[in-house]
Amino acid sequence: MTSRALPVGVVCAVVVGTAVVAVGLWTLPATPAVAGATLAVDGDRLVLTHRAGQPVDVRRLDVAVRVDGTPLRHQPPVPFFSARGFRPGPTGPFNAAADPTWEVGERASVRVASTNQPPVVAGARVTVTLRYDGRRLATLTATA
Repeated sequence: MTSRALPVGVVCAVVVGTAVVAVGLWTLPATPAVAGATLAVDGDRLVLTHRAGQPVDVRRLDVAVRVDGTPLRHQPPVPFFSARGFRPGPTGPFNAAADPTWEVGERASVRVASTNQPPVVAGARVTVTLRYDGRRLATLTATA
């Protein structure tokens, strides 16, 4: 059995290619951790509080709301000021006029409009899923 050595150029290309991939992966933005986020429901208002973890750029955040397991017909496109299915003027970083960085201790809220379905009624189970760049950060549940 004979052994064949790889040409020096191939070895160098593999080493350089591996180094480039490693540096590229090192510089990818990490998904921020939102540990201890909470959800409170007060009538039609959904209040989310960032309790611990890294700051979150809400422009990269998707918020999905379910009421008793059924997704709202219209989801909140955070940040926004006026959006179909929601009352104007969300608070905190969910408001387009605010700083889009959601910091620890900061609250953000939206109010579901009566035109959105299913309605948020007393006793309903509301679930909010937060996704950052497509990756799930948290799933929060509260009773209206």
